[in-house]
Amino acid sequence: MFNLAWPWLLVLLPLPWFVWRFSPALTHSQQSALQVPFLKTMEQAVGASAVEKRGSRLLLILLAYIAWCLLLVSAARPQWLGEPVPQQREGRDMMLAIDLSESMLEEDFELGNRLINRLIATKVVAGDFIERREGDRIGLILFGEQAYLQAPLTHDRKTVKQLLDEAQVGLAGKTTAIGDAIGLAVKRFKEMKNEQRVLVLITDGTNTAGAIEPDKAAELAAAEGLKIYTIGIGRDRSQRSLISQFLGGGTPQIDEAALKNIAGKTGGQYFRARDLDQLSEIYTLLNELEPIGQDEDFYRPVISLYQWPLLGGIFLLCITAVWQQRRA
Repeated sequence: MFNLAWPWLLVLLPLPWFVWRFSPALTHSQQSALQVPFLKTMEQAVGASAVEKRGSRLLLILLAYIAWCLLLVSAARPQWLGEPVPQQREGRDMMLAIDLSESMLEEDFELGNRLINRLIATKVVAGDFIERREGDRIGLILFGEQAYLQAPLTHDRKTVKQLLDEAQVGLAGKTTAIGDAIGLAVKRFKEMKNEQRVLVLITDGTNTAGAIEPDKAAELAAAEGLKIYTIGIGRDRSQRSLISQFLGGGTPQIDEAALKNIAGKTGGQYFRARDLDQLSEIYTLLNELEPIGQDEDFYRPVISLYQWPLLGGIFLLCITAVWQQRRA
């Protein structure tokens, strides 16, 4: 749609006529100074008639006025407004904290009639969750014996997903520092201004390492307005196969009481995922509990067009000046 940013400038269109109509008339001496001696005789000598002279003068006036109109239109800032484009509202700052302790190698999840370990199950479901969070800033924390910021909060979901896919058990140590992971998230969120802060913490064990206790870390998170959803991943020992129980007999049980306490103190929820379907349902529920911003805001792209009438006006002024010079 065509539009003028400053249409009120068009009220100046009749200005040249007002100047000509109401400006003082030239005195006789001024007129004489502008006249060429024997002008009439010279015009007759070259064959210029009064009608031709008048027509040429009117054409010059017309070209000059068109140039004036074009320059005014250019000054009024003509622009083309495109179709409304939906603008994604600012989403949440969401951090995923993934347990990389040794127990995440436990193969008690099924995918396509084959057993996979807990970390692979997390990558499959969490990766799909990351891709769906368009509009949110996503970050990634990996923790074991220590907690590491693998990806800062970013809109680049593709890179975060790739970093999650590249994560391997043992990168952060064999034990589990849940409190340190929460503490690191609190520190990173504290630097951000967004009030919608969410941490999704996935673990399959008990806090066995770290400098800060999970209970204390949860209090710090609550003070900073950070909501934490905790997910306990893995089957109960009674649900595992005999081979799995034998190979992973030393795998610790999930400290559900601690995870529930963390979620409760921060206004979040605790979930338990014993198989891949439950894990997928949890992430679907998280999408509902923390909905993505809706496309309710719009903007219209603006293309400036002032340069075209400006060039046209300058071109006509040049033609007028050259023509008048040749007539002089």
